[in-house]
Order: sequence, then C-alpha cells, then structure tokens
Amino acid sequence: MRILHSAIICTLCIAISSGSIFGQSPQNPGTASGNTERFAERYSLLVSKLGYDGIGIETLLDAWEKEDSSDIRIPEARFRYYFAKSRRDSVVQTGSRKHLGSEPILSLKDSTGTPVYYHNECFYNDRLFAEAMKNIGAAIIMAPERLDLQILKTDALCAYEKGSPDMALAQLKDIADIWQKDRDRWEYPGDTVDEKFMKSLMQQYCALFYATGTENSYSAFRALSEKMLSIFPQDPIFLANIGSYMLVAENNPKAAIKWYNKVLKVKPGDYAAIKNCIIAARKMKNAKLEKKYLPMLIEYGPENESMAAASRLESLNSK
Repeated sequence: MRILHSAIICTLCIAISSGSIFGQSPQNPGTASGNTERFAERYSLLVSKLGYDGIGIETLLDAWEKEDSSDIRIPEARFRYYFAKSRRDSVVQTGSRKHLGSEPILSLKDSTGTPVYYHNECFYNDRLFAEAMKNIGAAIIMAPERLDLQILKTDALCAYEKGSPDMALAQLKDIADIWQKDRDRWEYPGDTVDEKFMKSLMQQYCALFYATGTENSYSAFRALSEKMLSIFPQDPIFLANIGSYMLVAENNPKAAIKWYNKVLKVKPGDYAAIKNCIIAARKMKNAKLEKKYLPMLIEYGPENESMAAASRLESLNSK
C-alpha cells in the first residue's frame, strides 16, 4: 500500500550535500569585502573539485574566518564540512526487502533458502555530527529569519535519526508554529513562504516519514499531519495522510475509510481517496462497502482502472 496522493521522497544524504530537501541554500554575504569574496570563490572552486569535506577545506575556512568572522557562509560551510565528515556508508544485512524505505542493493538466499537482503545505509560519527549541528545553529543565530537554514538543519536531523525522527519532528513543528503565529516571519530565497509553500514543505517530510516505514517514522508521519491539520483543518492531503496512517500503520481499514470520507467531503471525486476506500473495503472483506466506491472509481479513475472497476462491480452484482 502506498500513499496515492502527491509525495516527494528525497535521499537526505544527497539532499544535504546539494542544498536541502526543499531547495538550495543561498549565499548571503551581506556587505562583504573583496578579500572575503575571494575566499568565497576559492571555497566554491575547492568544493566543486573535492567536495564539502575535501582536503584543504577546513584550512581555507579557518583563514576565511580570520578575515571576516561575520560572514554567515562560514558556519554554513563548516556545517557541510562536518556533516560530510561524519557520514560513512555501509552495507547492512536484513531479513526484510524494505529497510528504512529503501530497496536492497542485492538479494540472495541462505543455505535454507531464506531470502537475505543487503541494503546501503548511512551511519554518522556522533562527535562530528554534533559539530555540524553547532555550526548550523550558529548560522541560524546570525539569520533567524532564514527558513532555508532551518530546513538544512532538519534535513541533517532526518538523515541522522533515520527511522526515529524525534528531533526532526520537533524542529518541523516549531517551524509550523512560528509560521502560524507570524506568517511574515520566514524568508526563503527566491520564494514566498505562503500557505502553498508551507503545505508543500511539510508534505515532503510527511512523505519521507511514511516511506521510511518504521513504527516511529509512521508516528512522526501522523504527528506532523495532525499538526498541519491544526492549522488547515480541511486540507485534503493531510486528511488523507491520517487515512493512510490508519490503513497501513494501524491496519485499521474502518478508521481509514472515515478519514478518506472526510477527504471526499472536501474534495469530491478525489481519485486517491476513492481508490484507498476500495482497498480498505477489500481488507475488511466488505463487498457492500466496496460496491459503494466502485462507481466513483469508474467515474473519476484513469481509463484502465475505470474499466477494471466496471468489471469488478459487474462481478459483485452478479453474485
């Protein structure tokens, strides 16, 4: 079972290296001297050739900071340096095909014929990760209005916590609470942090938590969706999220249908909600309930599913 509404899943390690899960963090030097700009140019050149934790990066950042300790790009660059340094990739063996939302890179069978799966997983050095967090925290203190820095911190927490995103969830709730109280508080380069932006941002993290597929990540998925429903009570995406939580994490199709019906009240003809109601009805082995939603799928579903639903409805009616 997958969430059928729009979702974007990102690999956090890659996202942080390239910018963030939601966009590229900008360079914001303010009023910078010629010398500090030359340091910035040298830094960009080194990163392009060697990566964020390449040889000579830390030495350059030390010299740059001596030249101009007020440049916010320095703690952001140190964050990227320590985050990259803290990370190591490892292949882990599991008994499940899905591991933290990812497919295996290799699958074999042991001597008894039992499938064995191998997954790539990122691990982090606690000391170096703490240094990364200290530096992104310093950047946030220098520019508390910059949402892109908050997102960068959240991405790092998601990557570090993996299947138990407690700190990431708390960070996201704080971002939402601050925006609800002061909708002009957050700034994001090249965009306006309006209702559409905030919904899209939070849904990306909801989708990430859902895809990770652990008990704790499902709980975070639900909690963040509920937080957004406290701000937007009739939003069909976050209503559908709770339905998906009930259907998948709780294995409670009856409760799931109640939430999907809330979606259909707000957005009649929502294909995902209709399809999930049919899935829930089948899990309940409730043909009468399934017949209630099949005509909707015939009307609103894509052509192939509409035809299949018509055949299914005809079959059920003939019994």
